[in-house]
Amino acid sequence: MKRQDILENQAKIVFLGIGSNLGYRKTNIEKAKFFLSQYKLQFISVSSYYETPSWPDPINPKFLNIILKIKCKFKPHELLKICKDIEVKLGRKKTTRNAPRICDLDVIDFNGEVSKKNEKFYLPHKMMHKRNFVLFPLFEIQKKWIHPSKQKDVKTLISLLPDRDIRSIKKI
Repeated sequence: MKRQDILENQAKIVFLGIGSNLGYRKTNIEKAKFFLSQYKLQFISVSSYYETPSWPDPINPKFLNIILKIKCKFKPHELLKICKDIEVKLGRKKTTRNAPRICDLDVIDFNGEVSKKNEKFYLPHKMMHKRNFVLFPLFEIQKKWIHPSKQKDVKTLISLLPDRDIRSIKKI
């Protein structure tokens, strides 16, 4: 029993996405990073900032996004709750799906875990393999990352993106 406890409490490698398209976007992301650091999460790598048109409605303000590679001792659901609490602390309000937001924190990959079919919380993130603002910064900090369920590397996933998604992302 003691051995299992030790294994469960070992730090896991996690990739988090942070995005903002309202207010002072860079400041919002930096504040989110600060709040994450208050939970003793160890930052291993932080990507550059990437700007993309808002999806699905490019009329909305552009998004700024980063990916963090961290060491984490929390369980996936605990980390998700921390992320949601930070979003609220930064002023995020419940609105319509994909509406502009001050801050969005997503668990992209949690130590290579894959969720069971009926879970509400998907690991890896359900749509991450189709999102330029996840794949490009992920490639920057983890070139050999492999999607845990699709078994495709990040470079291949980028090559499968539509041309407009490849052209519309800008490293800041």
